[in-house]
Parts: sequence; C-alpha cells; structure tokens
Amino acid sequence: VQDHIFICLNCICPIKSHPSKIICFTLKRENLNVIEILLYISQYWVRMLINLIFSISHLATQDLMETQEEVKEEGVGYVVMRNLFSRETGFEMRTVKKSRETSLRESAERLALSRKKEEFQKKMNPDSLTHPPEFIVKPRGQTVWEGKSVTLHCTVAGWPKPCVTWYKNNVLIDAKAHPEKYFTESQYNMHSLEIKNCNFSDTAEYRISALNVKGESSAFAPLIIKSENYLSFKLPEYDVTFNTTIIDKFDVSFGHEGETMSLGCTVIVYPTVKRYQPEIVWYRNGVVLSPSKWVHMHWSGERATLTLVHLNKEDEGLYTLRVNTKSGFDTHSAYVFVRDADVEEEGVPVAPLDVRCHDANKDYVVVTWKQPAVEGSSSIIGYFIDRLEVGTHHWTQCNDTPVKYARFPVTGLTEGRSYTFRVRALNNSGVSRPSRASDPVVAMDPSDRACLRAGPSAPWTGMIRFTEEDPTVGVVPGSPTDLAVTEATKSYVVLSWKPPIQRGHEGVMYYVEKCLVGTDTWQRVNTGMPVKSPRFALFDLAEGKSYSFRVRSCNSAGVGESSEETGATTVGDRLDLPSVPGPVIPIRNTDTSVVVCWGASKEVKNLVGYYIEVSVSGSGVWVPCNNKPVKGTRFVCHGLNTGDKCVFRVKAVNAAGYSGSSAESEACIVQASIGDLHASCPSAAVPSPPTGVTLLERVRDYMVLGWQAPAKTGGADIRGYYLDYRTVKNGVTSKWHEINLQTVTGTSYKVTDLKENVFYQFQVRAVNRAGISESSIPTVPLECKEWTVAVPGPAHSLRVQEVRKDSMVLLWEPPTFSGRSPVTGYYVDYKEENGRWRCVQERSTKNTYMKVTGLQEGVSYRLRIHAKNVAGVGGPSKETDAILAETRPGTNAIMVDVDDDGVISLIFECSDLKGDSQFVWSKNYKAFTDTSRLTVQTSGGKSRAIFNDPSLEDLGTYSCVVTNTDGVSSSYTLTEEGLKRLLDISRDHQFPIIPFKSEMAIELQEKGRVRLWAEVAKFTSNCQVEYVFNDNIIREGKKYTMNFNKTTGIIEMFMDSLEVTDEGTFTFNLVDGKATGRTSLVLIGEEFAELQKKSEFERAEWVRRQGPHFVEYLSFEVTPECDVHLKCKVGNIKPATEIAWFKDGIEIEEDDEDAKKIKKSDEISKKDAGVYEVKLKDERGKDKTLLNLTDAANSSTELKVMSTEHGIILYSFVVHYIEDLRIGWLHKESKISHSDRVQCGVTGEQLWLKINEPTEKDKGKYAIDIFNGQGSVKRVLDLSGQGKNRARVVGGLPDVVTIQEGKSLNLTGNVWGDPVPEVSWVKNDKPLLSDDHYTLKFEHGKFASITIAAVTTIDSGKYALLVKNKYGTERGLTDDLYTFQNILSQACPPTVQYCMVFPYMNMLVIKKKK
Repeated sequence: VQDHIFICLNCICPIKSHPSKIICFTLKRENLNVIEILLYISQYWVRMLINLIFSISHLATQDLMETQEEVKEEGVGYVVMRNLFSRETGFEMRTVKKSRETSLRESAERLALSRKKEEFQKKMNPDSLTHPPEFIVKPRGQTVWEGKSVTLHCTVAGWPKPCVTWYKNNVLIDAKAHPEKYFTESQYNMHSLEIKNCNFSDTAEYRISALNVKGESSAFAPLIIKSENYLSFKLPEYDVTFNTTIIDKFDVSFGHEGETMSLGCTVIVYPTVKRYQPEIVWYRNGVVLSPSKWVHMHWSGERATLTLVHLNKEDEGLYTLRVNTKSGFDTHSAYVFVRDADVEEEGVPVAPLDVRCHDANKDYVVVTWKQPAVEGSSSIIGYFIDRLEVGTHHWTQCNDTPVKYARFPVTGLTEGRSYTFRVRALNNSGVSRPSRASDPVVAMDPSDRACLRAGPSAPWTGMIRFTEEDPTVGVVPGSPTDLAVTEATKSYVVLSWKPPIQRGHEGVMYYVEKCLVGTDTWQRVNTGMPVKSPRFALFDLAEGKSYSFRVRSCNSAGVGESSEETGATTVGDRLDLPSVPGPVIPIRNTDTSVVVCWGASKEVKNLVGYYIEVSVSGSGVWVPCNNKPVKGTRFVCHGLNTGDKCVFRVKAVNAAGYSGSSAESEACIVQASIGDLHASCPSAAVPSPPTGVTLLERVRDYMVLGWQAPAKTGGADIRGYYLDYRTVKNGVTSKWHEINLQTVTGTSYKVTDLKENVFYQFQVRAVNRAGISESSIPTVPLECKEWTVAVPGPAHSLRVQEVRKDSMVLLWEPPTFSGRSPVTGYYVDYKEENGRWRCVQERSTKNTYMKVTGLQEGVSYRLRIHAKNVAGVGGPSKETDAILAETRPGTNAIMVDVDDDGVISLIFECSDLKGDSQFVWSKNYKAFTDTSRLTVQTSGGKSRAIFNDPSLEDLGTYSCVVTNTDGVSSSYTLTEEGLKRLLDISRDHQFPIIPFKSEMAIELQEKGRVRLWAEVAKFTSNCQVEYVFNDNIIREGKKYTMNFNKTTGIIEMFMDSLEVTDEGTFTFNLVDGKATGRTSLVLIGEEFAELQKKSEFERAEWVRRQGPHFVEYLSFEVTPECDVHLKCKVGNIKPATEIAWFKDGIEIEEDDEDAKKIKKSDEISKKDAGVYEVKLKDERGKDKTLLNLTDAANSSTELKVMSTEHGIILYSFVVHYIEDLRIGWLHKESKISHSDRVQCGVTGEQLWLKINEPTEKDKGKYAIDIFNGQGSVKRVLDLSGQGKNRARVVGGLPDVVTIQEGKSLNLTGNVWGDPVPEVSWVKNDKPLLSDDHYTLKFEHGKFASITIAAVTTIDSGKYALLVKNKYGTERGLTDDLYTFQNILSQACPPTVQYCMVFPYMNMLVIKKKK
C-alpha cells in the first residue's frame, strides 16, 4: 500500500474459547530486495508456530492457555524480529484478537487457499519440479510525453530460469546495438526495459518473451508517446460530426511467395481537429489483424499502410481497412492473390499451406494443413510432417510413410518443450518446398495451460495465507473414462479419454491395449514407455480389420484397472472425399475479371473449401484462380486477359483430399459487364430496330420470316430477337402477342401453330446487353396458306461489308423455300439511289457471297438477290439500305506477315474498337469449321490469324469483321502463287542465311604469310565465327591467327607458312542468332602446290632482302650510240659488300684482258655471247643474278594462251629477238597456214599466234618451233581439254523470230552443266526479274525460258542468257587451268539475242549473234 508492504501471520487456535491472533509486520518498499528472503524464511516460522499452537494440551484451563498464548505471541514476535528484520527496516507489530465467529469464517478461506499455497511454494522453491515461464507481474501499458524516458517492468517465474527477450512490434530489440536508446536489466526474476528520450516513432506494442525448456510465454504492453502541447479533451457529441473519406485506395493485388507487399490508403477526416486521430483497423477475411512477424502496420496521421512481409499463400484473402471515428466508420476492401513461387523441379507439387496445431498435450499434438491448389504433373501421393524444437535449428521428419490425410497426430514429444511444424507434399516427380512453419506450441497438460491462460494468483494482495494438508501417498490410480476413437484412417487410429478421478497427488501415465475382434487376446501397444497424454495414435494396423481398445492408468504405486473397451473399430477412412461441385456459371464482371458461381458439394464432411481453375478455351492448360481455398460458392477471378474466351471448373477439398473437378462452364469472354460497359463507353445504347422483315416460306400452319440485322448495334453484341404477331380481319387488327419467350439468335424464324387462310402481321425487336430496341415496321398482312410456285423463294439476311470507293461485298442466306427443285444459283442486282436495276454478272453464282466491283465513288447503291432453280428464277429479295461507296478514313486492309520464326499470319487492325467489339474471322465468308488449320490471337486493336500448317488446303478468301463498329471489315485472297511465295519467305526466315559480300579468298603477304579472308554483308554484334579445317575446329595459337572485325565485317585467318599438312578445305562457319552462314576454300592438288611454292618463294625473297640483294636483275640496254650496257640495280649494301662479275662462270676482274676487250669493243659480236652473272656478298648474306646472252631461241619462255574479244592468242617471249630467227607454228604436228582467221607474228620480244572465232576444230596440241641457224627449240601447249562439266548453252534459241506486236513471245535455250548451272536473263546488261510482264522459268535443269507478255516497242533491246557453275562462268578463268572449252567460254560471251520492234510493221525481229 503506497510505499509499504504488509506481512500478516494469522495464528488460529483450535480451542473454541481461545481467540485467534494476527501478527502483522510492515516493510517499506525501498527494501523490496528482501521480500523473497522474507517469504522463504517466513514459511518455516509459520510452520513452527502452527505446530506449537496445535501441541498445546486441550485439558488446560482457559486462564493458563491465555497466559501461555500471550507468552507464545511475544516469543514469536521476538524471534521474527531478531532473525528476519536484522536490517534497519521500519516495521511495527500489533496483536489482534478475533471472536469465534470470525475464526470460523476465515477457516473456509484457509482451506480454499491451501491449494494456492502449494502452487506458490512450487513456483518459488527452486528445488521443486521444473515448470514453464509465468508472468507474476506483467508489464503495464503507459502514455508518456515526448522527450521523456519510460521503463517497463515485469516479474517472471519459472524453472529453469527463463531467458527473456524484448520486442517492438514483433521486431527484436537489440539494446547492445543501440545503448543510446534502450537499456535492459534483469535481477531476481524482475526484468525491465528503459526507453530513453521517447519520440513519436516509439509508439508501438512492446512484447517480452520468456523461454525455458518447459515452454514459452509472452506479455504485451502498449506505449503511446504524446507531444508536450497535447491537450486532453473530449469532443462534445453535439459539436462535431466527422466525415471520413478514403482515397488512393489499394486495388486487387497480385504477389508471389517470398515477396513483400504493401497495401495502403489515404484517409481524410473532416473537419480537421488537432491531435484527433481515428481508429485504424485491418481485417483479413473478416478477422482482425494484429502486428506480428509477418504483418506490419503503420499510421502516419494521413495514410494507413499494411505491409505483408515474405508473402505466403496464408496471406491470400480479402483485406479490409476500417476507419472508426466517433461519428461512424468507413471501409475499403480488395482481394490479395498470392501466387506460388517457382518450383525447384519441374512437375513437383507446390507447398501446402495453413499449418496449425490442435489438441496439444504432454507428449502429443495434432497437426493439420490445407492441400495446395496445384498438384503438379501427377496427383499428390501424401505428405511429410517435420518438427523443430524451439531454440534449435534442425528439422526432424515425423513420419516415414507419406500420409494421405491433411491431418496427422505427432507423438513422442518432450513435455514442457515448444515445437513448430511444417509440411511437404509428395508426388511421382518429387517433394515440394516446405510450407510456412506453424506457430509454436508447448507440449504440456491442457489443465496447466488453462492455469497459465487464467493468470497467476495475486501474491501481493497484502495477505499470504498457508495451510498444511497431508499428501495422499501410495494410491493406485483408477481407470480412465470416456474412452473413444476420435479419428480412424488407413494410416492410423487416434484414441482419447479422460484421466481417472482417483489418482492421488502423483502424475499419472497410461498404457494402451488393443484386441483383434473375434479373439480374446489383448496386446499392450506401448510396452516400452507409457504415455503421459490422454491421447494416443496407433499406427501399423491392418487395413480392413476390426479392433477394440482399452486404456490403463499407472503411477509409482502400480497399474490400475482398465477402462471400458471401445466398440469394434474397422481400420479405414472414415472421412470420404467430397462430391463433385455443382454446375459452374461464369458472369462477366470487368475487363480483367469474371464472377464464378457454382453449386455446393452435396456430400461432404469437414469441408475445407473450393479451388477454382480457369483455362483459355481450346488451350487445355488449367491455371488456379485462388491458391487458398474459399468457403463460399461465389468467387471473383481476377488477373484475366481482356478478350480471352475462358472456361472454369471447381473442385472441393477436405482433409481426405480433392473431389473430382466439376463440369466445365460455358465459355465466357473476359469483358466488362453492362454497368462497366456504360462507364467505359457512354455511347452504348439499345440497338436500332431490325429492317426488311420478309416472308420466306409459308405452309398451311406455319410461316418462315426473315429480317435484316439492325444497322446500329448500340455498341454491344446483338444477343437475339423477339417476334410479335397480330391477326388482321377486314382491316381490323388485334393486340400484339409475343411469339418467342427466349431470344432468337439468327435472322430467320419459323412461326408455328398458325391458322390456315388467316392474315397475320409481324414485327421484330432486337436485344443487346443495354436493352430491347424499338419494333421494326410491321409487315403487310400475310395470309397463311401453302405456296405452290415452282421457283424458289427470296434469299434473306442480306448484309454488306468491306465497303470501298469502288467495290463492296454482299452476303446472304439461301431461301428457306427452294421451290420444286434445289436452288442452283443466284443473281445479284444493284442500282443507284434513283436508277434502274441492273444485274451484276452474266452467269449465276453458286456462292452465297459476291464482291460487286466497278462502282463510282460517292454514289449510293442498293442491292438485292434472285435465287434460281431448274424451274426458273424466283422473285427478288428485300433490297438493302442505300450504301455509299466510299473508303472511310482509317480503313485498313488485311496484311500478310511472316515473322522471324517463319510463321505466316494475316493481321487486321482496328482503331475504332468499342467496349464489346470482337474480331470475327471467316474463310470464303463462312465460319471456320476446321480450327486446326488456323489459330486466331487478338490483343487490343489487333487480331492475328496464324496458319498452323500452310498448304493448298488453305487457299481461299479470308475476311475479318469487327463487331459493334460502323462496318469495319476487310478480306484477303490467298492464291497458289501467293502461298508459294509466302512459303519461300517463311523458309528463309526459319533458316536465314548470312550473306557474304566476298566469299573466302586467299592472299599471299610478305614473308610468304598466307591470309584467308571473307567479307560479311549483313550481321549483328552477336555474330560468332567458327574456323574449320578438314571438318576439325581450329583455334588461335602458334600456327593460326584469327580476327573478325565487326566494324568492317571482314573475317581473317593468317598462317605464317604453308606446310604439306595444310592441304585441304578451310571453312568459316557463322552463327548469328538463328541465321547461319558458311564459306569455304579448297586448297588441294596443283593449286595447293602452286600456292605453297609461291609462299616459299615470297619467304625466300624476304630473307634475300634482309642482306645485299638485287632490286633489278641483270639486263641489257642498247644506247643511241649502239653501245650495249649490262646493268642491274642493288639495294641494302654496305661499303664492305663484295660485288663480283662472272662470264660463263669465270670472274671478270677489272684489269683482265676480257674486261678490256669488252670495254674497248666498238660493237657487240658473237664473241660476246655467253652467260653473265653478278654476285653480292657480305656478312648478312649473298645474292646473284644471271643474264643469258646466248641464242635467242633458248631464251624463249613457255607457250601461254590469252583470251581476247575476238578469239585467243598463243604467245612466248624471248630475251632478244633477231631477224635470223625462224619461227614456225604447228597444230597437231601440222604446220599452220596463214589466213584471215589464223595469223602469227612478232611484237617486240613476243612471238604470237592469233586465232579469231575459234571452233571445236581448233582444239588440240599447239607448238612453236624456234630455229636460230644452228639448233631449234620447241614449246608445246595442249588445248585438247573436253570441259564437259562446264555450264554452257547448247542450243535451242531461234535465229529469227517474227511476231505481231501485242502478242506474247517465248524464248527457250537448252542449258548443260554438272552441277546444274545457275541461270539468269539480262536485258541491256541489266538483270531481269519475273513479274507480270516477264515470266522466267528454268525447268528440269535443262530448259531456260523467258516469256514476254504483250510485246511492245519498249521491249526492244539486247537480251542475254547467262549460265554459271563452278567449272565455268562468264567472269574469267584461273591462270593455271587451261581447257579449250573454258577458253572458248572466255572468248565467246554467252548467247546474245538482239530484239527490235518496228511499230510501223507491228513486227518483232529477233536476230541471233554469237
């Protein structure tokens, strides 16, 4: 009380005449640390005092007893004062005498407090049994000023001593990390948290958690921080009325497991009152949310925010924000969807959810969970349950065999320990990720848990009373009661019972026994270890067999009698799977959601909820709409794609598993409902009335009517039509009557149950989602009697689409009445607004559509149809409304597209979409019947019709109409030629080729280095090159150097030298995304040998140039004075370089006789003939040069050939030519005679033979014989090669063609070559391409033709047929390969034809020239 603590000892005497005494002690609060010591010692003294009083003789006189009692009271007061209050503590003692009546009243209280005394002793005695933490004094919530410090206190009992942790909004407080803010202290089971310098952010809910091996307990205390200028006042109820508005509302949200999501709204409270704050409450599925590890809440004064940390499927649901004020409340709700995280292995199920613990006992707990929405690639086989002891980090699997039920009893727990549980699902593909862990649960007796929840007895009431009671020792417990089987499945059976009434003060445990029905043998199940909990799960029972069970209690005194046995229990599933839910009905809601309703499962126990699945119609792929079961039979499926045609199905779930899926719903298009339609499209309205109601057929008791759809749909699809009728008799009409109660979807209807020879009038009304239109104009009175005419009736349902400035397409339905024979065709009539009717075509058409062309822009037209059969042509149909021929702005045509994957599709775009518009595709103006040929994809204002497997079956006219627009439509006709062209483009896109500007070529560089290179024409930065030699990939190293310059597109590979092993094929393989490219170069045989020789020569030349060398080799020069000078040019010489001259191998010194003779001779003579040589030499190297001044014949070069414009030239060079030389040319060993076609001669040092216009006869061996008077030299060249594989034109082109102007011309040439040559045509050296005027063909690899349609004067010019293969082209020859045919190809260009058209003769003259 205030600053003092009172301790009272109530001493009650059993003698009736003796009054009771109360000894009171007072202790100041400042000595609070002595309290615990005082309580422990006082127990001992109280026991002694009571025993002493009870030992007084009952036969003593009252006076003597009073005297002894006074002495005893004084003695007790002295001892207590001496032993317990040895400190200087303020106290006082007084004696109170009570009457007998008062003592009797308080004796009842003593008996009631005796049990509490024992419990208190256990808690305060460290030698008693262990017990979980318990808050003796809980922390109290406080409100403090800003800038002040506050301390939260509490007292915790428990053994072993619990570990204490403080939390702020479920976030751990680390006082050591923030010593400037927090200070914690723990002494003598008292714990405190000091928060320094408080500010507004410290406003929170603080929690203290106490944990030991027996369990965990928590206590909470709210802390509110107020500003210094806070004024506490209460608003008068009549003064202010608050209006609450929620803005910036959170919408339907989607998240994935593991993410963090925040929901928030801005709250406006009007009027604004300073420091007045509304109450903010969050709900999930109608349940109030509290701050936790997974849920954080924040109120900034204007905005309320809810943060969901590490989303899990348990967080899915309807979230509601409620703002409470004294004047009322306002709410906002939206659904939060949580999608499963990506599975680690394809096909495994997703994680279960909502793991909870029930019926916890000393060593037993029941774990339940909910099945996931997605089972994976196969059905779920069962579940594994894992447990984790609080304070450890190792998860232990509870069951070895997967359990099928979503409920499992976990046994073998340690009493007093806390556990969390998680669940994993298993199917044929593997095990899922674990679920979110459950909340911790303590394994303890439920009665002890109830005591903890009820709270401790208050030890600080100012009075502590004790009583003594003899313990019950050695009592054998009785039999348990109310034994029952609570659960029975294929996997386990769960028993429950109540503890025995007779059990003493000692703990009781149990033995469970089972007996197979039909036998008398009882078998103890838990022989090794009795169970502590009145619950037990039996596993490994034989499925299908029946058992009885009973339970015995036991303690240290022995085993009691058994309980009553249960009835026969058959091992098997007691809980059946739910029945299939009822029909599913989808209802359009918004552009991204659909409301789904279904019938509840009729046969279901313990229903967990329903899962809803959605699939785009025709896809076969089902996706869950919700990942947490819903209990109702209505759900809004969000997150759908606008315009998708979706079907839905539902399955029920209980602990036994999933029901079968319901039947699929009808397809529902994801679009806004009518309310949303008007909101998004204000112009939406009821349609205009139908027009053109026509009698199509009539019999004695029925008539068939047809009409035209409304010109204006009102911005929504026409759902159907209603028809009315009335009778007409003598000009008097009856009332209108409805014909059909359900809408008619077509534009014709058979009206039955009419009376013969009665006149009727009819009218039609259209209906859309906005309502019903006005009625059409009533028909004229129609008599119901049978038609007897032979010709067919009128066509009906005329409609026009694809209106352009010069054409339009008319469609219709066949007549209902065909006459006496089937309809064989139709005629289409048209007329201008005030013109006369004209027939469109000469012959009838069997189609029910026609494109009317040749119209004039800006003129209105009406159209009608006549049907015909064998008997004749029937009457006209109802004419259409006037239609203006014009191409409206923004009109688009169907475009043909081939994407990068080679997929061919038709694309139609519309920018004038309404809220309910759809793209409707058709082939030949009929709805698709084979959807496997075409796939339609629509997104926004674009629709794409994709050909699944383009073939000749897909030829036809494809049209697309956009509903609820002003006639937006278009068509495209796919022809055979167009299909072939598209397939070629598709093939190019599927297998693209990287083009080369230059194919692989070879180049010799300095030092004999070899460079292989190619140039790429088009590529991206991702292009990669693979270097291959003889099918083996080569990489950069010692031998090879590679480079790909992506700026210029040049690919290079360098080799320092060519070796014998380098003979083969070099290849550059290019990969650029899907595109590939390849270029190769073959280096084999003579070509490789020649290249290797040149490489070695270049390298030798480079080595030669490193020392003294000849820049120009030795040659002679004749001066104007007729002197002959021998000269050469040297380079890289030094003063020490030696230069020596030789003649015929003998060195010429400057002073010898020969040198003098040469120098003094006035003219050169035969004496000077010889071989002259000059040598250079120094330490770096040496070089030499020769000049043969012997016979000119011996100095001649090998015979070579050269092609010219007129033929070929064979030639040879000599060092010097003199007139004494005699030259003879031979062909096949026969001397060649001189003629106009074959000529020979000498030009300078060149000896040549010229053959003009060579023929096949000119092939063979050619030789030149050079005679100098003493001997001759012969040079030979073989021109006898056959060249049979070379590409060439072998004939077929005419010499002269005469043709009349305006006709077509065909030129055909016979082509030969192996491989088959490439063929092209040119006109005036410009390539020709195939088009409407020129048709180029190359058939069977032999016949090349060009067809010129309607020849005119413009076609005059020079035409050429060009052929080419790898053995011969028109571009030249290889220097090292000479064949007669190749030379012929060079000498004679490909066949050329000259075409001239003479207009005045109307003739085309074609002359052939070689």
